[in-house]
This record gives sequence, C-alpha cells and structure tokens, in this order.
Amino acid sequence: MSLPTSADRVRQVAVTLSEVFCVIGTLFGVGVLGTRVQESSGGALAADATLLAPAGPAFSIWSLIYLGLAAYTVWQWLPRNATGERFRRTGWLAAVSMVLNAGWLLVTQVGWIWVSVIVIIALLVSLGELVRRLTSRPASGTAERLIVDGTFGAYLGWVSVATCANITAALVASGVTPSRSISVLWSVVVLVVVAAVGVVLAWTFRGRVAVAAAMAWGLAWITVGRLTDQPRSAATALVAALVAVVIIAATIREKLRHRARLAR
Repeated sequence: MSLPTSADRVRQVAVTLSEVFCVIGTLFGVGVLGTRVQESSGGALAADATLLAPAGPAFSIWSLIYLGLAAYTVWQWLPRNATGERFRRTGWLAAVSMVLNAGWLLVTQVGWIWVSVIVIIALLVSLGELVRRLTSRPASGTAERLIVDGTFGAYLGWVSVATCANITAALVASGVTPSRSISVLWSVVVLVVVAAVGVVLAWTFRGRVAVAAAMAWGLAWITVGRLTDQPRSAATALVAALVAVVIIAATIREKLRHRARLAR
C-alpha cells in the first residue's frame, strides 16, 4: 500500500470541511438556525405547493443520505482508502456535492428560488459524474458498497426527482399558473421525463438499486401527496406510481443483464 501524498491529504481535508459546511447548511434547512425548507422561499417548496411536491415524510430520506455522507467522510480517512483510486477519482466531487447541498439550503433561506434551481442542477450533474466514476471501478467490499455506492446512489436518485420538483416550484413561484387541466398535463409530461431519466440511469450505471430506490421513494410520496393533500390529482398520482414501477423494473433488468455478462 502506497503512502498518501500531499494531494491525498488536501482532498481528505476538503471533504471533511465540506461535510462540516453541509451540516451547517442542514441546521438552517431544518429550522435550527434558520427557516425550515418547507417554509422558506415564501412556501414555494412546501409539500402542498405544486403537483410534483412530495409529501412531507419523503424528506426523511435526507437522514439516510446525511448519515451516509458522514460515514463517507470518516471512511475516506482510513489508511487503505486514503490512496484508493476510487476515492482519488470521486473525493473532490463528493466535496462539491456537499457544498452545493448546503448552498441550496442557504439560497432558499433568502428566497432565491431560481438560484436554487441552478444549484440543484449543478448538484445533479456532479452526482451523476461521481456515480459514473464509481461504476467504472467496482467497490472493494460490502462496507464500501454500502457507505460509498449506496450513499451517492441514493443521493443521485433523490436529487433527480427533487430537481423536477424544484423547477416546477420555481415556475409556480414566478407566477406561472396555468389552468387546472394544463397543470395536470404538465405534471404528467415531467413525470414521463423522470421515467426516461430513471431508465437511462439504470442503463448507464448497470442497474444501481440505490438510485432506483431513492427515485421510487420520491415518486411514491408524490403519489401519496396528490391523493391525500392539496393540490389533489389522481392522474398525477397514478402516473407517479407507474413511473416508480418502470424505473424499478428497468433497474432490475439492467442489474440482471450485468450479472449475466459477468458470469459468461
């Protein structure tokens, strides 16, 4: 095992500082230091703000993601991981994702809803590249698979759904209020796009279960929200549920195909 270089140490410190910043941003987002996300930006990001807003319990997935990020921050300091190729290829992207996450929480505090859209798109792109790099080199064991691949897979899956909800919230907050039928049609079109994204992610990342599970989680809570809370829409709820099934099915299919190729 080679000794860590100065570049390795700088990366490890950067990840750790980014995690601290992420925690600070989270304290604002949950209302400890600032305003809860649901109540920030004039309520544009509340669970009942748009047809594509997931119901409140959906956001509990952040507890899992934040726990995973904390575990990743500790894990990357282990001697065998300091010089690991996967950590060298993904460490800076992990740091960027944590900074962007905190940044998103902070800009929503001041009501910059369209800036939050830019930030979350940047977060989505960084996570997509990070998971792509993880896919190119398999994990060294079960622990790494859970802490690294599981965390960032779930992170990417959730942010994929959240990005669509964020853009919709920004449009509504900006005064884009079409008729009821057009709003429902828009929600269905966006959900079809989410389905396409989910299928592409399944194909590109060889059927990563964490990505699909997080996307399905978000979509399931959109279904619940549209059936039990305002604005109600059975059509949006049905399509969200169907999209979740499509993404899970596509992911399982790609997972099995990848395993079959490895077994040859």
